[in-house]
Amino acid sequence: MTEKRANKMWGGRFELSPAELMIEINASIGFDKAMAPQDIRGSKAHAEMLAAQGIITKADAREIVRGLDQVKAEIEAGTFEFSERLEDIHLNVESRLTELIGPAGGRLHTARSRNDQVALDFRMFVRDAIDGLDLGLARLQLALASKAEAHADVVMPGFTHLQPAQPVTFGHHLLAYVEMLARDRGRLSDARKRLNECPLGSAALAGTSFPIDRHMTAEALGFDRPTANSLDGVSDRDFALETMAACAISAMHLSRLAEEIVLWMTPQFGFVRLSDRWTTGSSIMPQKRNPDAAELCRAKVGRIAGAFQGLLMVMKGLPLTYSKDMQEDKEQTFDALRSFRVAVAAMGGMIEDLEPDPDVMRAAAGSGYSTATDIADWLVRTLKLPFREAHHATGAIVRLAETRGETLEQLPLAAMQAIEPRITADVLKVLSVESSVRSRSSYGGTAPQNVRKMARVWLRRLEKAAARG
Repeated sequence: MTEKRANKMWGGRFELSPAELMIEINASIGFDKAMAPQDIRGSKAHAEMLAAQGIITKADAREIVRGLDQVKAEIEAGTFEFSERLEDIHLNVESRLTELIGPAGGRLHTARSRNDQVALDFRMFVRDAIDGLDLGLARLQLALASKAEAHADVVMPGFTHLQPAQPVTFGHHLLAYVEMLARDRGRLSDARKRLNECPLGSAALAGTSFPIDRHMTAEALGFDRPTANSLDGVSDRDFALETMAACAISAMHLSRLAEEIVLWMTPQFGFVRLSDRWTTGSSIMPQKRNPDAAELCRAKVGRIAGAFQGLLMVMKGLPLTYSKDMQEDKEQTFDALRSFRVAVAAMGGMIEDLEPDPDVMRAAAGSGYSTATDIADWLVRTLKLPFREAHHATGAIVRLAETRGETLEQLPLAAMQAIEPRITADVLKVLSVESSVRSRSSYGGTAPQNVRKMARVWLRRLEKAAARG
């Protein structure tokens, strides 16, 4: 049996083709074909720069661009035949290009390497993903702010240790997530700024002897500048790590919100309702309405954080510059970005769909003696007691109410006066949950007027940003 010849794209040094298992472990086309749009954009910019610098002819550059456009059309139409033997998206595209336009296709790879080519494609892919994620997070913020404005007066319990603490408004609770998502978008924006340097022209690791114009290709591809060190240009994957770290933090925020939706939908809470669009039933229990979308969003953080940790472990022991280990960077990054994008979109849909039950929330807000702090504040404000003394007296009032099986609103004034004789009927005004939330009017507090004002600030900010595109 005669052995097959080596891959013609790089086989001058090799006489025999790789083993079948080597092909399987070495090939990345199964996943890196997702970077086809970025690969073609990068190749077109490279060809045009080569022509501008007189490294290839303008006629060859025109043929290359025309051929790349045809390759792009075939990929988009689903007629392109990807070959595992050609390993990756770069060789698949170049091979087809050469079939279409002949020898001119072989000139495209002048003054570059697959090392800087993949670094470029991957950077552009992550940059495009960040732009899409930012839009999705902005839409989620808009949904939360809109819901917050609509329910600025709905009172609910605020919790610490998952125990009733003080009454808050539902709108205020939702705006907390708007703030979290703003920080998440800031982290992604920072990551985008740092990644926005173009590695193309670093070649294999040392740069190239051809008189290329790296600033031209960087500008053509929307980068701020070329990378300043060729070794770093081909070996850096910080941009993927930083983006996944930002996604993991944001996914954690989504997971916290998802957990609250899961809790709020239980009969024990009964705070909110989700429609059939975001819930599922049971195969055996006909009464069930399961918050599966929220549960799946809650789980995504493990997948995304795991991908970040996985790439960190791939990179931690690699000497400069490129090693094949780095082929393991893409699958987990692609999966993390896709998982996060889906979770953001699903959470936005749930928030738009979600409706609170104000009566249930209000009743729960009054449980657990949640206006006790309001009594303590009244004692300080009106009777000028030191806060620690007021705290002690209020604790005794709560203990008495518990003993009698009454709420603070039900406890007779005389019973409170038995603990602190100077208490007057004026204290009764602060005992309702509505009075409590209205009083929390300090900046950033839960008072309904604060919530409406902040919700409108966010809505204007988000709508203005959307209008800018």
